[in-house]
Amino acid sequence: MDTKSSSTGLMRTQSEQLVEIEIMSGAMKSPSVLTDGITGTVNGSRKSMSKGGGLGESPGGGGSTSSRHRRKSTSAQMKFDVDEFSSGSALRRASSASMGFSFTSFTVPSNDIADSRLLSEDDDDYNRPTEDIEAGTFKKKIQTDPTLPLYLKFTEVTCKVIIKGVTLTEEKNILHGITGSVNPGEVLALMGPTGCGKTTLLSVLGGRVAEINPRGSVTYNDQLYTKFLKSRIGFVTQDDVLFPHLTVKETLTYAALLRLPMTLTKQEKEERATNVISELGLERCQDSMIGGSYVRGISGGEKKRVCIGNEIIMNPSLLFLDEPTSGLDSTTALRIIQVLQDIAEGGKTIITTIHQPSSRLFHKFDKLILLDKGSMLYFGKASEVMKYFSSIGCSPLIAMNPAEFLMDLANGNLNDVSVPLELKDRVHVGNSDRERKNGKPSPTMIHEYLVEAYETQVAENEEMRLVIPLTIDEETKSKVYSEKREWGASWRKQFCILFWRGLKERQHDYFSWLRLGQIVITAVIVGLLWWQSGGDTAEELHDQAGLLFFIAVFWGYFPVFTAIYTFPQERAMLKKERAADMYRLSAYFVARTTSDLPLDLLLPLLFLSIVYFMAGLKHSAKAFFLTMLIVFICIVAAQGLGLAIGATLMDLKKASTLASVIVMTFMLAGGYFVGKVPIFISWLRYISFNYHTYKLLLKVHYEDVIQEMDGMKLEGGVSDVCALVAMVFGYRLLAYLSLRRMKLH
Repeated sequence: MDTKSSSTGLMRTQSEQLVEIEIMSGAMKSPSVLTDGITGTVNGSRKSMSKGGGLGESPGGGGSTSSRHRRKSTSAQMKFDVDEFSSGSALRRASSASMGFSFTSFTVPSNDIADSRLLSEDDDDYNRPTEDIEAGTFKKKIQTDPTLPLYLKFTEVTCKVIIKGVTLTEEKNILHGITGSVNPGEVLALMGPTGCGKTTLLSVLGGRVAEINPRGSVTYNDQLYTKFLKSRIGFVTQDDVLFPHLTVKETLTYAALLRLPMTLTKQEKEERATNVISELGLERCQDSMIGGSYVRGISGGEKKRVCIGNEIIMNPSLLFLDEPTSGLDSTTALRIIQVLQDIAEGGKTIITTIHQPSSRLFHKFDKLILLDKGSMLYFGKASEVMKYFSSIGCSPLIAMNPAEFLMDLANGNLNDVSVPLELKDRVHVGNSDRERKNGKPSPTMIHEYLVEAYETQVAENEEMRLVIPLTIDEETKSKVYSEKREWGASWRKQFCILFWRGLKERQHDYFSWLRLGQIVITAVIVGLLWWQSGGDTAEELHDQAGLLFFIAVFWGYFPVFTAIYTFPQERAMLKKERAADMYRLSAYFVARTTSDLPLDLLLPLLFLSIVYFMAGLKHSAKAFFLTMLIVFICIVAAQGLGLAIGATLMDLKKASTLASVIVMTFMLAGGYFVGKVPIFISWLRYISFNYHTYKLLLKVHYEDVIQEMDGMKLEGGVSDVCALVAMVFGYRLLAYLSLRRMKLH
C-alpha cells in the first residue's frame, strides 16, 4: 500500500510538496520498489490508452479535440514528473522549498525508468494541435517550407549620426564595435535599456539604413549585402504599419499576391494566406478590419501577428523584428515568441529586439546580445549569461528574473546584486565626481567595468571564431548574389492588385457621412444663393458667371488639399513595402493616382446634379455633360498639384502652407477678380487651372449669347483643354520624380 501511494504521489503536481517529501523519504529506503511502482503505473496507463483508444476518447472514433488536448496535457505532465524524478531535481526542489535541506545524492538509475517515458518526440500526440493562448482556439504548429539558409556574421559594426542644431552640428556615436553571429535555426535577442542602439543595430543588420553610414563588416553566408536579399529578408517594424480599413484576410491576401513567386497561381497564393492565418491563430478575426486611431479594429496582439504574417508569408530566410512584444501582456508576448521559435525550427534565422521579457520568455532565446550606450556587455548563449556575470563578480543576491538582473546591470543599478571586488577598489581610489554618496560605484563606472570585462574575456575569442570561414558549399554562398531582381507579379498584375487595394481602403473615406454631408450642404447653399439665376444680357449673366467661377475654384481648391495628404500619410507603408521589394514604384504610383478617379467622379456628380438645376444653368444635356467633363479634368489637374506638393515636401504643415499660397495665387489670376492684369505677372493665369476651367465653363454656357466676358473671348477652347491635360500629366510626373528622388527603398 505504501509503495502504491508513493508511486501515485510522484505523478501528482509539484504543489503537493509535503506529501511528496514523505513519499520521497520512504523511497530512500527502497528505491527499487519505488521504481517498479512508477514503471507499473506508467505501463498500466499505456495499456489502458492502447486498449481504449486513448484517454477520454470514444470507443468508436478518434476522440474530440478537447479530449486529445487533455490527453496530451496529462501525458506531458507525467513525462515531466518522471524526467525530473530521474534527475533528482524534483526531490531537491521540493525538499529545499519546504524543509530547507536538499537530497543531493539520491537518483534513480536511468535504465530502470527508461521504459517509463510515456511519449517521445516521434509519437503522434507530440505533434497534435496546440492551444492558441490568446484566441482560445486550437491551431497547428506553424510549418515553414525550406529556403536558402543564411548565416549572419557582423564584426566591429560602428555607427555615427550627425545631429544638426541651430548653431552647431554634433556627431554622435550610436554603436561601438558590435560583433556577433547567428545561424539558421537560432533566435538571437538584442536587449538593453532605451536608447542603447538596439533598433539601429537591427536596421544595420537588415540592410535598412539610408540616412546613416555604418562601418564594419556584415556578411550573409560570407557574402556582402545585395538587393537580391530583399526578397529573402523579412523585417517587422516596431510600429504596426497596416491599412486600417482592410480586413486581416485582405491584408495577408494582398501581401501573398504581391510577394510570393510568379510561379505560383493566384489560388495557391490565396491558400498560402489562409494557411498563415491558421498558423498564427487569426481565424477568429480574419474578417475584422485592422483598425487605427479613429477606426475600431483588432487587438494589439492580433495586429502584431498580422505584421509577422506579412513577412513570413514569403518564407524568408532571415527575419528581423523590432520590439514584437511591446504593449502586450505576458501571455500574448509568449505566444508571439513561441511562433518565432517555431519559425526558427524550420531553418530560419531570427533576430529580435526585446525590452524586458518575462522569465518564461527569456528562456526561449538561443543567443543574447546585451547592449548599453552602444557597447556590448555580453554576447553568447542566453542560457549561459548568468554564469558569465557570476564569473566577473556580478550575481543576484535574491531570486529574480534573469532579464531584470541584466537590465539592472545595463542601467548601472547594483541593488540586490553583488559588487565585484575590482569595482569596490575603484570606488575607494576614484574621484568624488564618479562615486555615489553611499559609497557604491556610479553607473558610469559600472558600464566601464562591464565593457572592459567583456572585451578582455569574450570579445577576442569571438572575433577569432568569426574569422573562420563557414563550412558550407559554394553553391549556397553564390545564391546570395543574383543579377536579376525577382518580382512576385508582373507590372500589370501589380497595378491591378494595388488599384483594387487602394479602392477598398479609401472607399470608406469617400463615402463617409462627413464628406457626403459637406458636399450636399454646400451644394444646397450654393443652389439657393444662385436660385434660377441667369438672363439674356451680359449684365444679367454676370451674376451667374460668379457661380461658374465658384465651381472652378471649389473643385480646384478641394482636391488639392485632399491629395496633399496622400504620400505623407502613406510614407511609412510605402517605405516598408518598397524596402521589401513588394512592387515597382511606377506600378504603385499609377495605381495610387488612378484608384481615386472613380471615387472622385461621384462627389462632383452629386454636387452638380443639385446645383445645376437649382441655379437654372443652360438646359441642355450636352451642356450638362460638358460641364461635368470640364470639372472632372480640373479635379484631376488639381489633384496632380496636391500630389506633387506632398511628394516633394513630405511634411503636412509645409505642404499645406505652400498649397494655400499657390491656390490663392491661381484663384486671383483666374480672370474674375482682376480684369486687367499687369503684363509682368499676367503669365500666371496660363498656369492656373482655375483660369482655364472658368473660361471653358463660360464658353459652354454663354457662347450662344455673348462673345466676351470679364475680358475673356469665348472662342476656341482647344488650347485650354490642352493646358489642363498638360497639367494632369505634368504635375504627376513631378510627383513621381520627387518620390524617386527620396529613395524610400
